[in-house]
Amino acid sequence: MIIVIGSVVTTPDIHDAVLDLSLEHVARSRTEPGCIAHNVHADCEDPARLVFVEYWTDMPALLAHFDVPASRDFVKRLRKLSPTPPDMKIFDAQRQQIA
Repeated sequence: MIIVIGSVVTTPDIHDAVLDLSLEHVARSRTEPGCIAHNVHADCEDPARLVFVEYWTDMPALLAHFDVPASRDFVKRLRKLSPTPPDMKIFDAQRQQIA
């Protein structure tokens, strides 16, 4: 399983636009083959930061997600809106869920 943790910083004037864009991206991504879960959350310690948590069956599924034109457009639009570049970390979880 592949786990993706990402984040984007907002400002009061763009927060709603970034949140709407993010929710649209999350809903669309959930329909893609290999997507186990795809969510966006508000950071409780920094309300100007939105955090993405994604679970994918494998790396080919994630790479296919990155290749979807709407996914690329989402990242381009985020980069234009956010005062800082979005952050993303990808983890390969080798062990199965134990609890």
